[in-house]
Amino acid sequence: MSTIKKVDRKIIDSCRKYAVPVARISLFIIFFWFGFLKVLLMSPAAGLVAALQVQILPFLEPTTFVVILGLGEMLIGILFLFPKLTRAAILILVLHMFTTILPLFFLPEIAWQAFLVPTLEGQYIIKNVALVALALQVGISLQPMDECEIPAKKV
Repeated sequence: MSTIKKVDRKIIDSCRKYAVPVARISLFIIFFWFGFLKVLLMSPAAGLVAALQVQILPFLEPTTFVVILGLGEMLIGILFLFPKLTRAAILILVLHMFTTILPLFFLPEIAWQAFLVPTLEGQYIIKNVALVALALQVGISLQPMDECEIPAKKV
């Protein structure tokens, strides 16, 4: 085998070995950190989140909404650290992502500066596509539940 093929094989083997653990840690860092900033009411996104809340849940206090969203993000991050809780993490992430894209439609004056030209806030929202892709990558590493079952003992 040539040196180039050996190096290629090493790279691919390393990617296969480390991709999912690195993805889990990355998702934890991003969700926990951004969520923690919301809980502390120090997030640069707090204004955007509060503006969305006024549009979709006007009966709720904006600060409460920001903190609840932050706690949810922190939970997503923590769940991704535990392989047995990945299904729950992905479910909550999907629900969360639905909420995070809403400003693109409900707050176009904040999310867009021109047609198909996002503002910095809009870019912040659109980058979530990469987080969804990363979560899906972790998800495909799971074994289907029907394959996880312990076979019954034969009598």
